[in-house]
Amino acid sequence: MTEKNKDIAHRQKRLGTETAFEVLARARELEAKGKHIVHFEIGEPDFDTASHIIEAAIKALNDGYTHYCASAGMMEVRESFATYLSETRKVKFDKSEIVIAPGAKPIVTLSLFACVNEDEEVLYPNPGYPIYESVIRYIGAKPVPYPLKEELDFRIDLDELKSLVTPKTKLIILNSPQNPTGGVLTKEDLHGIASLALKHDLWVISDEVYCYILYDGRKHYSIVSINGMKDRTVVVDGHSKTYAMTGWRLGFGAMPVHLATEVTKLCTNFHSCTSPFIQLAGKAAIEGSQERVKEMVDKFTGRRRLIIAELLKIKGITCRVPKGAFYAFPNISSFGLSSLEMQNYLLEECGVATLAGSSFGKYGEGYIRLSYANSPENIKLGISRIKEGLEKLNKNKPKNSKKNK
Repeated sequence: MTEKNKDIAHRQKRLGTETAFEVLARARELEAKGKHIVHFEIGEPDFDTASHIIEAAIKALNDGYTHYCASAGMMEVRESFATYLSETRKVKFDKSEIVIAPGAKPIVTLSLFACVNEDEEVLYPNPGYPIYESVIRYIGAKPVPYPLKEELDFRIDLDELKSLVTPKTKLIILNSPQNPTGGVLTKEDLHGIASLALKHDLWVISDEVYCYILYDGRKHYSIVSINGMKDRTVVVDGHSKTYAMTGWRLGFGAMPVHLATEVTKLCTNFHSCTSPFIQLAGKAAIEGSQERVKEMVDKFTGRRRLIIAELLKIKGITCRVPKGAFYAFPNISSFGLSSLEMQNYLLEECGVATLAGSSFGKYGEGYIRLSYANSPENIKLGISRIKEGLEKLNKNKPKNSKKNK
């Protein structure tokens, strides 16, 4: 053991990270040196929080909501969120089944802590949100990736999923609409997964934070609405993506009461409670006008069309049209660089910040993720820089001649 890490707990070696923030930090360093960067790396809406939400927070502050509250959240806010979920997921929720946290991420993390023992197995999407695998490893469980394949529009191969279930499998994580691929699970997919969970008595964490960001007339469908699934599902939702509230840190989960009790204990131990004035702002977001949300999705729709059209003009790239969220996930395997090498090349040489597909798991190798939560002007500029950079790569590729062989 070296001097610098002799006092650090061994479990820290099992903890991963979110590459987006590392790439953002490097991009900021380059900007500080005068280099112009187009940002496709960070997954957050580029819109301001709606004024009625901000006003609700200010009112709550002025009304004195600056003290501790219950660890699971304020009762009136939990009731509001339960009503919202009952209406949108088509199954009845009670406030006692709601836990509020500073972001959706703690709901995923604390649910894994509460549900999964050491050495048990968790099935999770790959490529997928990197925090899933990170937390599974951290709690001493075994992460078992199920691949999301381009040829299936990044949906689940149910036969393959079934083959991964063992006597040690405890939980399945779902994410739809999905980060990083923009894939969306169908009703048929979810019914197949539900049958598997019921047959093997598995928990399900259903991460639905992008549920409002869907395209081409799609409607969100949650596995929790399938008969028998409410008693074994944690529905994860939050305000960051839907209401452009990433910096507010507000998320919530719906789960069986006995699990909510255990997750609440963890909330008490980890963060005490979620800021009450932010909870009241979140209540105003859900109960208020949804016009801003619709306007945001309309703009994302146009940006999606633009970024896919521009990407497909680049020789050597293929890209599925995302059905939800705000990410493009083009296949760049034909250019001879790894995903990480491509990420670094585009940032350092082309002034475009993207994320390596491999940062979302081993099945993300050969892809990069681009967030189109950006202006049309920046999307055009960024893709033109990528096009130019990739054309330069192709020109510099060794020719397959006898001499080279």
